[in-house]
Amino acid sequence: MDTLRVRYQTLEFGPSCLQVRTLRDVQQFADPTGVAARLGISSASWPVFGVIWDSGLVLAHLMFEKHVGDRRILEVGCGIALASQVLNLRHADITATDRHPEAGNFLAENSRLNQARAVPFVRTAWTDPVSELGEFDLIVGSDLLYEHPHVEELATFIEQHAKPNCEVMLVDPGRGHHARFSKRMVTLGYSHSQTRPERTEFLPRPFRGRILRYMR
Repeated sequence: MDTLRVRYQTLEFGPSCLQVRTLRDVQQFADPTGVAARLGISSASWPVFGVIWDSGLVLAHLMFEKHVGDRRILEVGCGIALASQVLNLRHADITATDRHPEAGNFLAENSRLNQARAVPFVRTAWTDPVSELGEFDLIVGSDLLYEHPHVEELATFIEQHAKPNCEVMLVDPGRGHHARFSKRMVTLGYSHSQTRPERTEFLPRPFRGRILRYMR
């Protein structure tokens, strides 16, 4: 499929509305130059970045409510970058990253739809050489621990970009890897806790995941 089918949604965050362009569904695929294939992104996993998942909605609502002040914030594995867009509407210092070749394009278009400033974006994988991203006060992400290797890869990436005093917030739907990840974060000097989200009325189904918090 050379032409992607998209959909437009309006999401409410308190009194604010966010316009979002996403892929129409997870059947979409377009990799005419083969860049995604060279990055190891299969046709089956290609569309995962471009739709809104429950974990991403939970993270976005957390970022709407969280006091962030002037902290420098990084969204890891941003996908459609809903949390980044919410933080951008709040004029927070947010940078987004993802390895998908289309994530930056969707991020830019959604910023334009909301007449907001462009969100800084860096396309990078967690296993890439050290980037020029720098260090952050707050690192956030949703549904990142898909496979066992992701535990070490994500922890290493976070350590590269975390300030000595840093908060990490991840929304995990319960794929079974968060316990190992928490143990790894403890070795990096973090305390950790996990809770269920207090509000999920914006979700179409019950949410069985957890909010994972790490502090150093």
